[in-house]
Amino acid sequence: MPPKVVEKFEVDYVQILDEQGNVVPGAIVPKLSDRVLQEKYEMMKFLRAFDNKALALQRQGRMGTYSEFKGQEAIQVGAMMSLEEKDWFFPTYRDSGAIIARGVAPESIFRYWSGDEEGQNFPPGVHVFPIAIPVASQIPHAVGGAWVLKHRNPGSIALVTIGDGGTSKADFYEGMNLAGVFNVPVVCLIQNNQYAITLPRGFQTASSTLAQKGLAFGIGGIQVDGNDLLAVYTVICKAADRARRGEGASLVECITYRLGHHTTATGDEPYRSEEEIEKWKHRDPIERFRRYLERRGLWSEDMEKEIDSRVKLKIDEAVRMFESFPRPSPNEMFRYTYGEMPSKLKGQEKYLSRFLENSTSQEAQTKRSSARSEAKSVEQI
Repeated sequence: MPPKVVEKFEVDYVQILDEQGNVVPGAIVPKLSDRVLQEKYEMMKFLRAFDNKALALQRQGRMGTYSEFKGQEAIQVGAMMSLEEKDWFFPTYRDSGAIIARGVAPESIFRYWSGDEEGQNFPPGVHVFPIAIPVASQIPHAVGGAWVLKHRNPGSIALVTIGDGGTSKADFYEGMNLAGVFNVPVVCLIQNNQYAITLPRGFQTASSTLAQKGLAFGIGGIQVDGNDLLAVYTVICKAADRARRGEGASLVECITYRLGHHTTATGDEPYRSEEEIEKWKHRDPIERFRRYLERRGLWSEDMEKEIDSRVKLKIDEAVRMFESFPRPSPNEMFRYTYGEMPSKLKGQEKYLSRFLENSTSQEAQTKRSSARSEAKSVEQI
């Protein structure tokens, strides 16, 4: 269950839709057109399908290690809805869905997770920073970026995401402290999915909430139901508006749950009970929003079939395009980091080139020997 709000810290908890898709009493529903609501539902469905396909590709050996975001679609879509084109997004490694919702082609994200850095060569005008793998390292990047935006592009903001585990890292405290001191336009969104790899949220910190950590930085902190698309959108919009007005940074804690693995490299460790997982499956953000649309007369079984058909076609096309990209040369690992390659790396690249040439030569020789052996066998027959 979400941590209880501790009143003395003045941390509010925002929810608009309950688990059955009903508007909670007293909640203010954001004014969004019927078309936008349906489009965001389809986007969440697409991201769920993308996540499932990425897992399948990894299991089939067609893609590298992958970090699932299943169960966190409402956060990633809702947050991107709140941004303007001029804003910048600083993602972590569990934000493939948000990056796609921001406008990056899904095949590019497949490409990135296959080990090809060209997958992060995002189109001009799509303001997404490279994915941060080292935990919490994106916080200083975002705060520095927001500082630049404050002076060069007033009215623009930076939005950065982090997991609950990342809030224990020095980068988080140093970066957000700087954000408070210099009043920079950054929104830090904590995706509290209850686990840092296998460590439960309760063992991560003694704080009743993660949002209240904003008080130490002198910035606002608020909790929101992260499985409620409308609530996430509403809260991030308000935080973004504060930042645009020059009122500084905000810390938003979204309460959610990671339904999949930490990554595909971690396996099925028994650190969570089946009962716990099932409980959170009933809080699925997509199903909750579907029920809301149905009550509004904006959903039908025929519509669902059409969405599923479109989603499948888009996923299949993304996979086709991803697998049509030329495979990167191993030498590129030395070339894309520095403008001028250091001499040490030049030596390593030469060593790799010689190794690959010898391997290719040996492989060709083995094939020729095998062919000759097969030919002799045929003659003997």
